[in-house]
Amino acid sequence: MAAIFTDNPEWTDYSPVPYEELWDGCQRYLGRVLRILSEASGGAVDTGSDDVATAIGRRRAEQGVPLEVMLRTFRLGGRIVWESLVEQARAERVEPDVLLGAATSMWTVIDGLSSELSTAYRNAELERWRRDDQRRHALVEDLLAGRGRDTAFAQRTAQELDLPPGGPYLVVVADVGPDGGAALHGQQHVLASLHVRSVWQVRADTLVGLVALERHPEALVLDAMRPLARGRVACSPVVRGLAEVGFAHQLAMTAMGTSPRGSTGLVSLADRYPQALLVQSPDLAQRLLESCLGPVLALPLREREVLLETLAAWLDENCSTAHTGTRLHCHRNTVLNRLQRISTLIDRPLHGRDSYVALSLALTAMELPGTSGT
Repeated sequence: MAAIFTDNPEWTDYSPVPYEELWDGCQRYLGRVLRILSEASGGAVDTGSDDVATAIGRRRAEQGVPLEVMLRTFRLGGRIVWESLVEQARAERVEPDVLLGAATSMWTVIDGLSSELSTAYRNAELERWRRDDQRRHALVEDLLAGRGRDTAFAQRTAQELDLPPGGPYLVVVADVGPDGGAALHGQQHVLASLHVRSVWQVRADTLVGLVALERHPEALVLDAMRPLARGRVACSPVVRGLAEVGFAHQLAMTAMGTSPRGSTGLVSLADRYPQALLVQSPDLAQRLLESCLGPVLALPLREREVLLETLAAWLDENCSTAHTGTRLHCHRNTVLNRLQRISTLIDRPLHGRDSYVALSLALTAMELPGTSGT
């Protein structure tokens, strides 16, 4: 014990190991070394599977003592045994060859027990990490389910996940393919390089990330992640604290629903509210499309495409026929004739706020998965 605290002073940093427990571990370890040596047959040493080293390794892993410290302690125990053997060999005038054989046997025992210690220690660590991962998974699931509204739970969870309980957050979602590959790669490393804290978790078919913006601009974080997209990725608007990440997750999933499967890129709900409104009610989106543009959609393909292209360009150009003509490389009167044709087909005027909104949403609905423009 004196040698441990003299030659291995790191032990003073591990208060979870009581003095009496450390003393007991040293006694069992040294006793095991001597027992194996005394039972050696013809100089052959077999440590086999050792319960003493295994029990010590598991216990010290649970207490958080680094493996390097434990291995040095085992070697220190071997040195003490060796010094005692040398002292007795001198007193009894043992032949050098006999002492050399004893040294070989002893260090074989120390190496074998150290190996058993390492295996048990690492297995215990893996079990602890597995439990920690399960705990972390459960905490994230609870946040996504809305438990973050409980202030006490949010505080505890923030501490365990190393996240701030308040402040601005983004929730990011990405597709996960049948092979388990996510549509977003390397995001944790990139965000960490920007000193942005985040937690990521794979669910059934999506990767979910809770990103704490803190003092970082939203645009900076999104710009850093966009080049990493390998499929559909979406993010929520900025929300306040862990209390709102459950709602933010719903919004992020809605945003991802505005992109067709198989597409690539990161979309933000903040840029896709019209599409999100339609995605939330696909039946209503289909009825809107049929009500506003049904007669146009029934036309032969070429005529339909020309009229829809003209209508979209006209709305994009703030209903300016002159600008629309320039954009489509045709005369202003041609634009007017096409617009009149659309108005006649759908039996309603194209001008007015309600018409602009309805027609714009109908054109948007045509681009969304789940609606039919044919």
